[in-house]
Amino acid sequence: MDKITRVGVIGGGQLAWMLALAAKEMGLSLWVQTPAATDPAVAVADGVCYGAITDGATTARLAEHVDVITFENEFVDLEELQHFEQRGVCFYPRLATLAPLLNKYQQRCFLQALGIPVPEFAYLGDRPPSLPCVIKACRHGYDGQGTFVITDQQAWQQFQQHWPEIPPQGFLVEAFVPYVKELAIMAARSPQGEIALYPVVETQQVAAICRWVMAPAPIPPQVSEQIQQIARQILTALDGVGIFGLEFFLTATGEVLVNEIAPRTHNSGHYTIDACVTSQFQQHLRAISGQPLGSPDMRVTAAVMVNLLGLAEPQVDYGAKCEALAALPHAHLHWYGKSQTYAGRKLGHITVLLEDPGAAMPIIEQIEDIWYSTPVVV
Repeated sequence: MDKITRVGVIGGGQLAWMLALAAKEMGLSLWVQTPAATDPAVAVADGVCYGAITDGATTARLAEHVDVITFENEFVDLEELQHFEQRGVCFYPRLATLAPLLNKYQQRCFLQALGIPVPEFAYLGDRPPSLPCVIKACRHGYDGQGTFVITDQQAWQQFQQHWPEIPPQGFLVEAFVPYVKELAIMAARSPQGEIALYPVVETQQVAAICRWVMAPAPIPPQVSEQIQQIARQILTALDGVGIFGLEFFLTATGEVLVNEIAPRTHNSGHYTIDACVTSQFQQHLRAISGQPLGSPDMRVTAAVMVNLLGLAEPQVDYGAKCEALAALPHAHLHWYGKSQTYAGRKLGHITVLLEDPGAAMPIIEQIEDIWYSTPVVV
């Protein structure tokens, strides 16, 4: 591989912002393709190509300035990007890696073909699904948007009223999993096949938005080992390059089911910035620039990460809340500098480093009491 020192990112939100900060630490140049000058990554990127993330002309300009292009999210036009790949533009992850992942139904089929355990699923057709179930938009769903938990006939009727016609990309319907924990792992792979696995973490979702992460997850060693084995199998089968976020359900019987795969940096890995030898953002840049992968080990015994979501009230003093959070011992506050705030929007996150894993839940509750003393509405 030729030496890669210039990285392009399609997207300019908080993930691209944190990638840009990591790139500066590593001596890499980073450009972003993003629509607005107010997008978080613009303030720290070395260069910006303004345009929609699906706009091919903007991607063409981006390609002129960089050695490799990577992605902040999955909302890309794969067919458009293939024209650039055919002309020699380097993408990591490769477009062939993204192909089975961008559509949630196709992702489920891919995992099933590998023999990896997933919830029972189907493509939502004309027949009503068995209840309870979860319905997900096959494309472009995120942070709770495009996800519907259908518990009874009334909820099903409300869904039908909201979606009288199924959109072109369709919906995935899956059996509701009565899980006891939601788990996640960040896994990185180099072009040479080297794999680095971060600790398995526990996550909690509220209204399908990640609320907090506990690292490492309080689970039996055999569960961690099974998740690590699945992560290795998936990244190898995908011939993946870069970092991937993999989400899982753990059932009461100890069964592990894959929920989703994100071929990018991920919310469940934000704790790695402050708690690990190599952050997920540094690791992704190492992988796509051909450098040896760094150590994924934690530098502390435990850590918690809590997302700071926008509140519904119009006159929230976010500055005062941030000051109170920053004063917590061993706390690291990350504020994304978004120009607009609204209920449920990810505005920042806080990570607290711990020597005692038993202190994790009390710290999470303390953070949430400070931030969400005004109830969050999503």
